[in-house]
Amino acid sequence: MAPSLTLPPVIDIDRFRALRERPDVRVAEVRWALDGSKDRSTYLAGHVPGSVYIDLDTELAAPARQGAGRHPLPEPDDFAAALSRAGIGDGDTVLVLDDTDGSQGSRLVWMLRALDVEAALLDGGLATWTDDGGDLSAEDPQPAPATFTPRRWASDAIATADEVAVAGSAEGASVVDARAADRFRGEWEPKGARPGHVPGAVNVPFAGNVDENGRFLSPSALRERYAAVGVEESEDVIVYCGSGVTATHDLLALERAGITGARLFPGSWSQWSADEHREVATGD
Repeated sequence: MAPSLTLPPVIDIDRFRALRERPDVRVAEVRWALDGSKDRSTYLAGHVPGSVYIDLDTELAAPARQGAGRHPLPEPDDFAAALSRAGIGDGDTVLVLDDTDGSQGSRLVWMLRALDVEAALLDGGLATWTDDGGDLSAEDPQPAPATFTPRRWASDAIATADEVAVAGSAEGASVVDARAADRFRGEWEPKGARPGHVPGAVNVPFAGNVDENGRFLSPSALRERYAAVGVEESEDVIVYCGSGVTATHDLLALERAGITGARLFPGSWSQWSADEHREVATGD
């Protein structure tokens, strides 16, 4: 993550409301589900007034392709064009939310922060907004286009499959699998070519980063959670999931816990499992 950022990766409703009033702040919402059951229509059924919709499959990812997984990072020009169409320009701060536990909106927040853009996730998402008395809108906004200058993905924000393979057995490095425990163990696999996990990886399911209300655990509780599987601040940490989406939830949680510099393996299990030359482990 970029060291120059001043905004934390996750903010509460009070700070969200205060920041939302600033002229240089944009609110963006993501609606996505693994089974394809959420899209723009879900957003239009109820969203924060003045927010814009960002489509995960088409604007936060390039088309799936062999050797890159289901959700490759988009080309810099394409991502910049998507943000510009949404009215997000250079110098803007972006507040992001989704309608669940943050595991969808985290993709956009991580991508922006990886480009040194001030961005944060609303803790608790849409439910936090409505629980605090916020109204919902069904309008389809037409934001005034802005100019977001394309920026290349920094090498210190992402990891390749080869780097993941080395880190899995290297001292002073950790590979974190953010998927559910049964997928990690290889008991089932809904999308990948093979069940299992990267050899040497540790399992920290993203769903455990939040409490029963869908709000992030405290920084100290998150530090304990990652320390329990050997993930420490001084390590080289690489995170993956099924296709590089929910892994970003772990990346925000790690930053919230004070463990900075962790990288995303964008292709994640969808890329690794499809490569027959990559070894696969099963069990705990």
